[in-house]
Amino acid sequence: MGVKGLLHLFCFVVSVLSVCLVQLQAEDAYKYFTWTVTYGTLSPLGTPQKVILINGEFPGPQLDLVTNDNVVLNLINKLDEPFLLTWNGIKQRKNSWQDGVLGTNCPIPPNSNYTYRFQAKDQIGTYTYFPSTQLHKAAGGFGGLNVYHRSVIPVPYPFPDGDFTLLIGDWYKTSHKALQQSLDSGKTLSFPDGLLINDQTHTTLNGDQGKTYMFRISNVGLSSSINFRIQGHSLKLVEIEGSHTIQNMYESLDVHAGQSASVLVTLNQSPKDYYIVASTRFSKKVLTATGVLHYSNSHSPASGPLPSPPAYQYHWSVRQARSFRWNLTANAARPNPQGSYHYGKITPTKTIVLANSAPLINGKKRYAVNKVSYVNPDTPLKLADYFNIPGIFSVDSIQSLPSNGPSSAHIATSVIPNSLHDFIEVVFQNNENTMQSWHLDGYDFWVVGYGFGEWTPAKRRSYNLVDAITRHTAQVYPNGWTTILVSLDNEGMWNLRSAIWERQYLGQQLYLRVWTSQQSLSNEYNIPPNVLLCGKANAHHHP
Repeated sequence: MGVKGLLHLFCFVVSVLSVCLVQLQAEDAYKYFTWTVTYGTLSPLGTPQKVILINGEFPGPQLDLVTNDNVVLNLINKLDEPFLLTWNGIKQRKNSWQDGVLGTNCPIPPNSNYTYRFQAKDQIGTYTYFPSTQLHKAAGGFGGLNVYHRSVIPVPYPFPDGDFTLLIGDWYKTSHKALQQSLDSGKTLSFPDGLLINDQTHTTLNGDQGKTYMFRISNVGLSSSINFRIQGHSLKLVEIEGSHTIQNMYESLDVHAGQSASVLVTLNQSPKDYYIVASTRFSKKVLTATGVLHYSNSHSPASGPLPSPPAYQYHWSVRQARSFRWNLTANAARPNPQGSYHYGKITPTKTIVLANSAPLINGKKRYAVNKVSYVNPDTPLKLADYFNIPGIFSVDSIQSLPSNGPSSAHIATSVIPNSLHDFIEVVFQNNENTMQSWHLDGYDFWVVGYGFGEWTPAKRRSYNLVDAITRHTAQVYPNGWTTILVSLDNEGMWNLRSAIWERQYLGQQLYLRVWTSQQSLSNEYNIPPNVLLCGKANAHHHP
């Protein structure tokens, strides 16, 4: 090839790259929203009760984004209590200022507002948002948050013919304030009264025979694990909380508290209606919510028995969880394949073992991690850290390994210090006879192992160090353990909490402080100019 040919080739390559760059930049759009939070009266389970609406909607508005979209969302609080929303699974890269939990943000006072500004940076997938304050989640205020891929980044499946978001969760007829008062008095919550799909006991989804639809399933309940299935149809798993998966087929899926998954369903049966079923798992009393998948050419209602849940309990669920595998060759939100990051070849910088418990403290039921039951201070940890306010938290308030000594559980504001770019192993040890579900803000993590009994270093031989999925919420089975690996590449103050809301409210949570002395905008954004101040931060001025 001559010089002229090389010049033409060079110009062609530059033009293609320029077009792609312009296209990528054009897709980093700004999207503006104004949401007003109010009370309303509805009857999700047939009994009128006060619920939380967003722009008059229950569930709240669906937030549909594209990778790298910038969100500017003005949230107006018309409740009689302070309020926050958190964006479950959005990593808030370099931006824990916008995480929307009490360790990072002052709650929005009644008749006031706060404008969130965040980016769905390098993410795709199925997520949710919900209230992080008090027991507001028990009254609603949650919704779907879907991040779609950019046009220049392929997904490893044909584009579906439609898209359904299903928010499934347990529900109480009792008001959220009465539930909170019960917990404050030292009592535990009773078993939920029902199960809802999109805040209804019965819903209908319409589709055309022969077409394939994406079902985005999220468990937005307070505590219950659920099993999801569709009569006569198989579920092709394609994504879990931002991870493209090996596309296995399932008859049903377990989805635990705080988790999300996406499946493709092809309407390949005879034209009629079919039952959609969600039911609680691992409970003596089984709650069930049903819906209908309606073929557009159907003239027959759904009939026959509801599809049965799995016949087996915990061991069946563990086997299914172990079958979820990372699609190593698929792109995620970025051009490089997921499997290009060889997490299994990295030696962790430290191991943290977190054991949950349910102690009595001062005569009242609490929940604890390594014998520490978390309490929220009046000043968010992030603001205390930024303004160097003493006495709010201590980085030696909780041990990174459980103690078997005689010490009793106590209350503290627990923070574990970490250095930016640490690569850590976290073991969740569950010595209770109940399901657990753990969520980490600011990150996704590799779920490399599940087991029963006491975790020991020898259990590392069973880890999946090749194609474990990444996700933001991991279940831990009764009297068992779950191990995750986390690359701490996102500076900030990050909430690690139980996704079972009673346990979170009564202390089963802590914060990871991810920090470096090299302060730079390449590591963390500046404090927002509209930051709300409260507690001891009130004495400080905006920067």
